[in-house]
Amino acid sequence: MSPPSITNVIITPVAFADPPLLNAVGVHEPFALRSIIEVETSDGVTGLSESYGDARHVERLDRVGVALRGLDVFSTTRMLEVTAVTLGGAVGADGHGLTGQISAAGTVLRTFSAFEVAALDVQGKLLGRPVCDLLGGAVRDRVPFSAYLFYKWGSHPGAAPDRYGEVLSVEAIVEQARAMLSTYGFGAIKLKGGVLSPGEEIDAVLALRDAFPLIPLRLDPNTAWSVATSIDVARRLEGGLEYLEDPTPGLVGMAEVAREAPMPLATNMCVVGFEDLAPAVSLGSAAVILSDHHYWGGLRKVCDLAAVCDTFDLGLSMHSNSHLGISLAAMTHVAAAVPNLTYALDTHWPWKDEDVIEAGALVFRDGAVAVPTAPGLGVELDRDALARLHERYRTCGLTERNDTRYRQSIDPAYDGHLPRW
Repeated sequence: MSPPSITNVIITPVAFADPPLLNAVGVHEPFALRSIIEVETSDGVTGLSESYGDARHVERLDRVGVALRGLDVFSTTRMLEVTAVTLGGAVGADGHGLTGQISAAGTVLRTFSAFEVAALDVQGKLLGRPVCDLLGGAVRDRVPFSAYLFYKWGSHPGAAPDRYGEVLSVEAIVEQARAMLSTYGFGAIKLKGGVLSPGEEIDAVLALRDAFPLIPLRLDPNTAWSVATSIDVARRLEGGLEYLEDPTPGLVGMAEVAREAPMPLATNMCVVGFEDLAPAVSLGSAAVILSDHHYWGGLRKVCDLAAVCDTFDLGLSMHSNSHLGISLAAMTHVAAAVPNLTYALDTHWPWKDEDVIEAGALVFRDGAVAVPTAPGLGVELDRDALARLHERYRTCGLTERNDTRYRQSIDPAYDGHLPRW
């Protein structure tokens, strides 16, 4: 009996509505871009995945998808080799400035991860087991997530106000948190900082601490602060944060802050690949690493990262970008299988109203998502929704995410340079 081989790969870029969420380098554009990957096999089983949707990344996915035809769907090591050869060492940088510089090896892993997840979905369906079982088995049956708070405009220019409205004050941030906790039951809160002055964001954290004294808090200014400002903020927030994420740029700067900060530092900006781990450990740049299967190279690579973190006594959390349900399913499966991924995961889930999967497979209850027990990822495509969001991609006029350029189109004087304070 021949092993199941890849017969076809379909890449469908999509665009879904995104609110005007503010961050250190600008503001989210009206639509977020993603790509939906379908890997068809000789056994008639199709695996799903989700990845970035900028045009250059989609082109890489298309090229690699063709090259993977004929491979055994269980041979993910060979799939990684083919991905590397096909891309030929092409270098790609993060397009929106909120993660660190992506190396040539990182570009290969970003591309491969999309196919690895789809291959694992196929494998699970063929074996009749959920993906988490292919990663060693679930150590938890529910995966907790955190509320992800943003300063934001009330609407995109010319559009109707969205359901969260304008959030540019301490009081509005607290109300946003109250609404999210009421709706989703989150047991942790993360504030996206680097938008207002450090003093205003300190006030917001302290107000959240007063309003929700039993809930762990995190603050992420995305390297908007100098080393001196970061140390000052950290000292003023002593006892108020579970961790402070990427306050200042670079491994060396983070290490300087870490020596003075009374809380752990976390990162998804100065440690974005395996090559960053040794210098980060040597310098003491961060105590918590934010994993993300989309750019660490897939679900098994996240398990590898977890082993390194365990070895060097580093905490492990998970980064989120604007995403749809297939990514949420993949995040949930790998988090279920990693014992030391003990921090609540980031998620942008509350900020979207559209999806490409059939409803009901993934539900937030008490701030957590139950691990799907169906074979594979446990989600299925909504074909009508996929077609609708693909048509949106074709007509929305966006081909890459650029928060700074969009902000400057509205406010020409805006300067996205970091650090700002």
